Amino acid sequence: MTCFPSKKTFVEQEKAAGIRGCAVTADPISCMAHEVPATVARHHDHVVGPNQCCSAVVQTVAAPVAAVWSLVRRFDTPQAYKHFVKSCDVIVGDGAVGTLRRVRVISGLPAATSTERLEILDDEKHVLSFRVVGGGGGGGRTVVVESYVVDVPPGNTTEETRMFVDTIVKCNLQSLAQITEHRVIE
Repeated sequence: MTCFPSKKTFVEQEKAAGIRGCAVTADPISCMAHEVPATVARHHDHVVGPNQCCSAVVQTVAAPVAAVWSLVRRFDTPQAYKHFVKSCDVIVGDGAVGTLRRVRVISGLPAATSTERLEILDDEKHVLSFRVVGGGGGGGRTVVVESYVVDVPPGNTTEETRMFVDTIVKCNLQSLAQITEHRVIE
């Protein structure tokens, strides 16, 4: 997801626009993910357009950065910790920036598949960012932040959409924590 620096915090923009996490006007606003560690906040600042919403979910994992990063950086295997992903196939690329993947999710979710492009993969700073382009810490602890901007499906409210996506992201991050913490114990 592309980062757009903002002079106002997300909360300030929400108050000015009279919204919480979602754009309801024709003019996009910048979504500055709140409660995100300052060291990574710039990677979670997104432009939110009409009928879209955004959020950020933070999970502390009782494992060193290397253990967590070894799972997160694998753009070709998100199902290693994302329980809602049924399968993933690389369409184009070798795992470097620009790689495209097709992700299939379990039934019952609003979309069956999505096509995603790897935008950032920085092994030094431990940053991975991807864009959906199509679809139907150290010291033994690592803080993982996943933020997003999604379209609000017709018939759903922005709050319903945010709660639904937050739930999926939280489950994925909890899974990441359980898997990496278990690997560290072994």
